[in-house]
Amino acid sequence: MSVESRTLNAGVISLGWMGRLHSRSYLAVKHHFSDLPVNVVLHTAADPDEGGRRHATEALGFLHAVSDYKELLANPDIDVVSICSPNFLHHEIALAAIEAGKPFWIEKPMGRSATESKEIAQGANEAGLVTSVGFNYRHVPAIAEARRLVHAGEIGTITNVRVSFKADYSADPLGALTWRFKAELAGSGVLGDLMSHGFDLAQYIVGKIDSVTATNGIFIQQRPLPSAKAASHFSQGSDDAPKGEVENEDYTAVLGRFESGALGVFESSRVAVGPRAEYIVEVYGTRGSLRWNFHRLNELEFADTADGYRTIMSGPNFGDFSRFQPGAGTGMGFDNLKAIEAYLFLKSVVENKQYAPSVGDGWAAAEVADAALESAESGQWVDIKPVDVPTTYGQKL
Repeated sequence: MSVESRTLNAGVISLGWMGRLHSRSYLAVKHHFSDLPVNVVLHTAADPDEGGRRHATEALGFLHAVSDYKELLANPDIDVVSICSPNFLHHEIALAAIEAGKPFWIEKPMGRSATESKEIAQGANEAGLVTSVGFNYRHVPAIAEARRLVHAGEIGTITNVRVSFKADYSADPLGALTWRFKAELAGSGVLGDLMSHGFDLAQYIVGKIDSVTATNGIFIQQRPLPSAKAASHFSQGSDDAPKGEVENEDYTAVLGRFESGALGVFESSRVAVGPRAEYIVEVYGTRGSLRWNFHRLNELEFADTADGYRTIMSGPNFGDFSRFQPGAGTGMGFDNLKAIEAYLFLKSVVENKQYAPSVGDGWAAAEVADAALESAESGQWVDIKPVDVPTTYGQKL
C-alpha cells in the first residue's frame, strides 16, 4: 500500500553558490530517496541581486523570485526555507523564520558568535521547529562507517583525535577584503568557516568536547579593498588597489579535552599553500585507529593490527552510499552530501522528528569556537559552555 506523497513548497534565501546547491539538492531528493513521500516544489527565491533572481527562475525553475526575504517568509504557501545568505544575515533571517513558523535549513556558522547561535537554537526549540544546519561532512559514507566503528568499540577506548581542516582559498594576498575578513560581518575567521565543521565531526564521531586551549594567527594582515561586485572569498583585488586590515584569524591551533577523557588536536588554515580542501579526521584507540581525508572522500583507512593501515573503499554498506552508486569504486562527490542533507531535513519535516544536524548542533560547535577565541586571548584553558537544547551528535546508532 503506497503512502500519499506530501508536497512541500521550498523557499531559498540568497542564490549564490550555496543557495543554488540547496535548490538542486531539494530536487535531487526524489531521485535518490524516492521512498520519502515528499514532492518538493521550488516555489520562491529571494535575492537582492537581479542576476540571482533571474538564475532562480530561468535555470533552476523557481516559480517566483523576489528581492526581499521578508516577502518570502510572509508567504503562507512556503513550507520550508533555506538560509544561504552571508554570515552577518543568518541571525536576523533565522529569527524571522522562527517568527514566521517556518522550518529552516541554515548554513554554518549559524551565527557570528555563540550568543547569536544560542538565540537561534533556543528560539527554534521553543517554537517546536525542526531544523537543519549545513554540516555536510557528516554525511560522507566513510564518516558514517568511522562513527559506527568507534561506537562499536572496534578500535577500543579512544585515546586521542586529530582534526586538520586546511584550505588555500585565501592564500593569495590579492584576495579581496570581502565580508569574510571583517569581524563585524563574519564573526570569527577560519574557526567559524572551517573549524566549525571539524569540531562538529569530532563530537559526532567521538563525543562532547569539554575544554580547549588555543592560539590564532593572521598571516596576511592586509588585503585589497573589494570592488562593488566582489562577494565571495574567491574574489580578487588588484595589486594597486587601496588595502584594508584583515580582522579575523587565518589560522587556528587548538588543543581539546573530550568528556570521555580523550585528547584532541585541531588545526585549521584558510591560507595554506598546497592543500586545496584537505580536511582530515584521525581517531586513535587502544586497539586500532582510523583516518579520513576529504581529498579522498570515498576511502577510509583503518588499522586494528600491527600490520598498519588498510584502505577500505566506500560501498553500499557505508551510510547512504547505495542511494548514489551501485558498488565500491564509483565515488560520490560534494553535491551528493548536500542531497543527503536535504533528504534528512525533509524527512525531519515530514515526520516531525529531528534527523538532520540541528540548530543545537550548530550552537554546540559555536560554543567550542568561541571558547577557542577566548583562550587565544587569555592563554588559558576554557571550559565549553553547555547547550540546553537537543543535539543530534550524541544520538545512538
